[in-house]
Amino acid sequence: MRRAPIYTLRRSFLVALFMIALGGLFVRAVYLQLFENEFLEGEGKARHLRVVEMPAHRGMILDRNGELLAVSTPIYSVWANPSTALSNHESVRRVASILNLNAADLIKKLTQKNDRQFLYVKRQVEPQQAEQLKQANFAGVHLQREYRRYYPTAEVTSHVLGFTDIDDKGLEGIELAYEKWLRGQPGAKKVIKDQLNRIVEDVEGIRIPQPGQDITLSLDRRVQYLAYRELKAKLAQHRARSASAVMLDARTGEVVAMANVPAFNPNNRKGYQRHTYRNRAVTDVFEPGSTIKPFIIASALESNRYSPNTLINTTPGTYKVGDHTIRDAKDFGQLTVSNVIIKSSNVGATKIALTIPPQTLWSTFSAIGIGQSTESGFPGEVGGHLKNFQDWHEVERATLAFGYGMSVTTLQLARAYAVLAAGGKRLPVSMLRVADADLNRINAPRVFSTQTADEVIKMLTAVVTTYGTGSRAAIPGYSVAGKTGTVHKSAKGGYEENKYVSVFAGIAPASDPQLVLVVMVNEPSRGAYFGGEVAAPIFSKIMGGALRILNVAPDDVPLQADSNDLVQDHAG
Repeated sequence: MRRAPIYTLRRSFLVALFMIALGGLFVRAVYLQLFENEFLEGEGKARHLRVVEMPAHRGMILDRNGELLAVSTPIYSVWANPSTALSNHESVRRVASILNLNAADLIKKLTQKNDRQFLYVKRQVEPQQAEQLKQANFAGVHLQREYRRYYPTAEVTSHVLGFTDIDDKGLEGIELAYEKWLRGQPGAKKVIKDQLNRIVEDVEGIRIPQPGQDITLSLDRRVQYLAYRELKAKLAQHRARSASAVMLDARTGEVVAMANVPAFNPNNRKGYQRHTYRNRAVTDVFEPGSTIKPFIIASALESNRYSPNTLINTTPGTYKVGDHTIRDAKDFGQLTVSNVIIKSSNVGATKIALTIPPQTLWSTFSAIGIGQSTESGFPGEVGGHLKNFQDWHEVERATLAFGYGMSVTTLQLARAYAVLAAGGKRLPVSMLRVADADLNRINAPRVFSTQTADEVIKMLTAVVTTYGTGSRAAIPGYSVAGKTGTVHKSAKGGYEENKYVSVFAGIAPASDPQLVLVVMVNEPSRGAYFGGEVAAPIFSKIMGGALRILNVAPDDVPLQADSNDLVQDHAG
């Protein structure tokens, strides 16, 4: 009986103690809410409020007609918080299975980076893989939206467009040249994340994403495909090492097509070596051979010492210059200046070149862009080679007359022929579409008189007729002006005996030049190797198709006599 008061007293003490503690907590809560609210809110935000980046897509690349050449498509990458993800190894194994990764390697990777809160598991996964992960909702494993570049034309435009890296940054070609223009500016926003690092609430926008700007190239997707197709077919036929083709608009200087083979697929670059990425049309040089002869003739005509009918004696088909002998295919005898081009006489071109002062000849070569970059803005473009005239020996003056001792790119040679096509003016080369409003503002210095350019084009037109070296470049319904070139490849200490570069450079329609095309085939090793047999037929296919695609009216259609005339003629 005496223990009851003690029990009651103890219970009362515990209740009082509990009430005091509860009251203390209440007082503390009131105090924190009234006086420490800002501090607690800041601490909460520090733990759960984050600033996240909002990706911005890269600008599109379009052809001159607005057709899509490159676009960035949304895609997901997978990342993890290693410590959270490793709490369940079975989940990690399932993640590895979905992503086609080795589970042991993934667990090892996460373990080694356990001190981090962010670690990429796999970049740019397939859409179905992302969906599976989203549905599974594995702890510590998250998806992040990014963009991946896609090229609809794949190999056809690979060397021109180049490609981007996994972060959508330009690495080659147009993608690199116009990186600042194409690349978007990412945005940012404040978000609240839960303990699993998932966004549960958008709080505030900090910076709006700015998409990259679109670019319209001067390329015509249809002509580009045609050029690539023909080069690829002939590369296999002739077992050549490589081939390039460049087409320019003779009126604007725009690059209508620029194709190279072999090519690569920028959408899947596995298995390709780095050297396959270069744009050979602007990075690889070669000696132009006889395709340079029209400019020797143009320089001679400009001197007023020669006319198209001036006679040059090429007998006996050889010509001694110092210790070197210049040779023709045969003894052409007396040739007019026009026929020097038509017959592609090395002797005739040499004799003419040696009468032109070295500085004048060098100025002509320099004015058409030999030894200079075209300033197209394309990454890695080289300027070729042209030695200063003060260092020329007599034999070098002779060999320059038929394209040895200098080097050019396919694009440079196309620009040189564009000078003739533009009536003697040198238009700037443009990889971008030139707006009609800008045409009158193009700065085009004059290199030759219009008369000289017209006379040389007439000579080049005869080259493509049945008695010239470029007859296989002919296009039914159109007049073509052009020149063949067959060059021994240079090697250490001289030239390769059985390795050649086959070239054809031409203009169409010759009566009203609108397009310029240069085709270069490097080391054809099966069958023919002459420029007239290898490069000229490719020129005919590409140029003929382009003229029809671009709706250029034929200028060389035979006139058809009507039936009455035929009856009268027969009766007479």
